[in-house]
Amino acid sequence: MIKNFITFILTNFTLTFLLIGLLCALVSLMKKPKPLERKVIIKAFFSYYLLFSIGVGYSYNFICHVFFQEMAAAFIGWANSPFQLEVGFASLGFGVIGLIAFRARLGFRAAAVIGPSLFCWGAAGGHIYQMITVHNFAPGNAGIMFWSDIILPIIGLTLLYLQYKSEKS
Repeated sequence: MIKNFITFILTNFTLTFLLIGLLCALVSLMKKPKPLERKVIIKAFFSYYLLFSIGVGYSYNFICHVFFQEMAAAFIGWANSPFQLEVGFASLGFGVIGLIAFRARLGFRAAAVIGPSLFCWGAAGGHIYQMITVHNFAPGNAGIMFWSDIILPIIGLTLLYLQYKSEKS
């Protein structure tokens, strides 16, 4: 049972890091003076989204695609190829940007969300194509990873918009 739980956490890392980020945001907000302003709440959730969903998540993806290529390819339902390195190093770039964006200003945060969002939506399109044309319903192609590629950008862009609006007011 523990092995299955750990496997689930590691193979569905996008969900894992999103939840860790939410928990960290809640803990950080519990330590702040009350009453909490809307601006402070938004900034906390956005900061930890950037740190974990973008920074740590993409860094983890880099490690998987570069150092565990066979495993990553099998999880997605692909054959291993040199493309793994390209995805890995693109993920490293996004991961580093996410780590920096944790404490950065809004403009940098916008870049840290927009690039990975377009990457994810492109990947989601690729997953859909694979599901339709070759019936690839491997967990890394059609499971939580697929839905993360759609939903995480929506969360990130929503948080970006909310922080933008809160800073304007």
